[in-house]
Amino acid sequence: MRAIFDKLNNSYAKYYSLTEHLVVDEIIVLFKRRVIYKWYIPKKYKWFGIQLYKLCNYMGYTYNITVYLHKDRKLVTPSMTATHVTVTGLAARIEHVGHKLYIDNFVSSPTLFDDLHTTTINYCGTVRPNRKGMSKNFGHKMKMKRHDLETKLKGNLRAIVWKDKQNVNVLTIIHSTPMKGSFCDEHVKAMQLARIPDYTRNRGYVDKSDHMTNSYSISRWTWK
Repeated sequence: MRAIFDKLNNSYAKYYSLTEHLVVDEIIVLFKRRVIYKWYIPKKYKWFGIQLYKLCNYMGYTYNITVYLHKDRKLVTPSMTATHVTVTGLAARIEHVGHKLYIDNFVSSPTLFDDLHTTTINYCGTVRPNRKGMSKNFGHKMKMKRHDLETKLKGNLRAIVWKDKQNVNVLTIIHSTPMKGSFCDEHVKAMQLARIPDYTRNRGYVDKSDHMTNSYSISRWTWK
């Protein structure tokens, strides 16, 4: 199975040059038979399946793909989680080029972002406030009014907490540091933080890829 994926990924890279904005995200492939890395996620449409991670661009083109193997003993170390290893493996084909990568909160962490930055990969992503490396007093149970924000800097890395209905935590190196305080226009209407729609728009690349793939599913019933 790994040999097939390697052949596919080599072909993806051979015939297409990626655009600037990319995204890494997971998809679930329906699979109910016995395999040790099968996932059970009751909240998903596909309850049982194999979890894949894709690197895609805005056209939905898959540039790199891998199977998420949970805690692979050959790769996972005490300082590197399984998701960390998966993302850095996907991003290995775009190192030292200057792409902008968008990641969700399931995999993002300050440690991962530091590793990507050393390979000249810019990034933006939401992050969980209790993630290892995050400040304990930043983003977790902070008392903020709606549309207020707080920022912290660590080198080139910017941590942003923006209050919508709940706190939204963002790590970015792509965007500039916003000003503190409430965001209001001349009509005193609340304005959305510009980084959030930018992140949401780019995060949809894998959904587009998944939609295109499902249109040609081999698991459909066919006419004789």
